[in-house]
Amino acid sequence: MAKKIFVAATGQNLGKTTLSLSLLHMARKKYRRVGFIKPLGPKPASFRGLDVDKDAALMAEVYGLEEDIRLMSPVVLHPGETKKFIDGRWTAAPLAEKIRQATRELEEKCDFLIIEGAGHVGVGSVIGLNNARIARMLDAPVLLICGGGIGNAIDSVHMNVALYRQEGADVRMVLPNKILPEKRKETLYYMGLSFAQASFKILPGFNFSPILAHPTLQHLSRLLHLSLRADATQASRIVHHIHLGAASAPRVLDALKASTLLVVTSSRDELLVMLASLYDIPEYHSEIAGLIIPGVSPVTNVTQLILDRSAIPYMRTNANSAEVYSIIKNDVAKITAEDREKIEEVQKLAETEMDFSAIDALL
Repeated sequence: MAKKIFVAATGQNLGKTTLSLSLLHMARKKYRRVGFIKPLGPKPASFRGLDVDKDAALMAEVYGLEEDIRLMSPVVLHPGETKKFIDGRWTAAPLAEKIRQATRELEEKCDFLIIEGAGHVGVGSVIGLNNARIARMLDAPVLLICGGGIGNAIDSVHMNVALYRQEGADVRMVLPNKILPEKRKETLYYMGLSFAQASFKILPGFNFSPILAHPTLQHLSRLLHLSLRADATQASRIVHHIHLGAASAPRVLDALKASTLLVVTSSRDELLVMLASLYDIPEYHSEIAGLIIPGVSPVTNVTQLILDRSAIPYMRTNANSAEVYSIIKNDVAKITAEDREKIEEVQKLAETEMDFSAIDALL
C-alpha cells in the first residue's frame, strides 16, 4: 500500500502546484514508484486527446507519467456542469466512485502518492465533493499550505481546519509558504507559538521567489491572446518588472531594471527605435525583456523595420496601454511544462529548502 499525502491550501495561489512538483521531485529520490492524482479538476485542458485537469497534465509531462494520465485526473469539471448538479440532473456518487477507483489503482502501482486538492477547503462543495470530504474519503493525511504572513495566515488556517475536522479529515501538517526572506524567522516563530497546542505540526515552506512568481513572455502572450515575435529562448524569459513607457526616452531608460517588459504605445517611434537599438548591447540586454506595443495608430515602416532587424521580442495589440498594463498587473502566473527555468528552480529549492524527511515521517 502506498504512502499518500493530500496537498491542500487555505486559498488560491499559495503554491499547491509548486509544492506538488517539489514533493514528486524529492519522493523520487527515495521511492521507486511515485504517482500523482488531482481528484477534482476545475481547470480542464486537452492532453494526448483526453480532457484532464491542467495540473495533472503538468505533472505527467514534467515527470513522464503520461501512461497514468487517465487515473491522474478522474473527474474534470467543465463550465456549466455545476448547474446541472444543482438542477438535479446528476449526482456526486458516480464521481466519488471514479475518484476512489482511480486512487486505488494508483495506490497499487505506487510507493508514494501525491493527491492535490483544488483551491481552498470548500472548493467542490457545490457538488458535494469539497477537499476535506475527498481527503477523508481517500483516508489521506493532509498537508495544508497557508500564506507567509502571520495574522491572516493564522486566521485562514483556523477556518480551513474547522471544515477538515467536521468532515473527519486528518490535518497533520501546516506549511507557511511564499515567506518574505527577511521575515522568515519571525513568521515561523509566531506560527509555531500560535499552534503550539494543535494536533498538527508547523513545517517551513519556501521563501517568496520572483522566478516562480513572475511571468514569462510566453505566458503573457497567452494571457493577452497576442502573437509573440520571439524565439524559444526569448519566449521563456521571465519578466521581473513591467514599465509603462509614457515618459521621455531618457527617463524610461533611467527606469529600466532587471528583465523589464516595456509597454510602449505605437506612436512613440523615438522610444521604440531607442529600445530596439539598445536590445543587443549586453548591459541593456539583461534589462530589456521585450515590448508590448499597444495603440490603434500603425507603427511607421521605418520603425517596424528597425524592430524586426533588432530581434527584440515584441507583441502588438490595438488595445490601449492602460488596459494592457492592468491585465498584466492583475494576473497570477502559473507554471507550465514549458517553463524549464521555473521547474528547475522548483527542484533546486526542493533540495535546499524543503524538509522532505520531516514530511515523510509524519505520513
